[in-house]
Amino acid sequence: QVQLVESGGGLVQPGGSLRLSCAASGSIASINAMNWYRQAPGKQRELVAGITNGGRTNYVDSVKGRFTISRDKNTVYLQMNSLNAEDTAVYYCNGAITSRNGYLPRIYWGQGTQVTVSS
Repeated sequence: QVQLVESGGGLVQPGGSLRLSCAASGSIASINAMNWYRQAPGKQRELVAGITNGGRTNYVDSVKGRFTISRDKNTVYLQMNSLNAEDTAVYYCNGAITSRNGYLPRIYWGQGTQVTVSS
C-alpha cells in the first residue's frame, strides 16, 4: 500500500510564508512526477506546481516567483512566499507511483492540508 501524507499547512498573515511537505511511503518501486494542487471553496481543483523525477518544474502563472517546488527522494515540498488571500485553499499533493507489486504507475493523492491567509 502506498500513502501520501501532507503537512505544514496553517494560518498565516498576508505576505507571510509557509512550507508544505508531502511524504510518500509504503511499498514503492518508483516515483515519477509529483505535484501540488489546491482547491479553494467553490472553485475547481487546480494544479499549482509539479516536478518530474528529473527535477523539471512547472508552475501556474499566479504563483510564479512566489512558490518553489522541490523534491528529496520520496518527499516533495512547496515553499510558499508572499502569500495572499487568493492562496487560501486546501492543498493536495499527488504522485505518479509504481508500487512494488504493480507494473504501471498510478496516481496517489494525499488527504490535503488547509492553508489560510488572513490578517
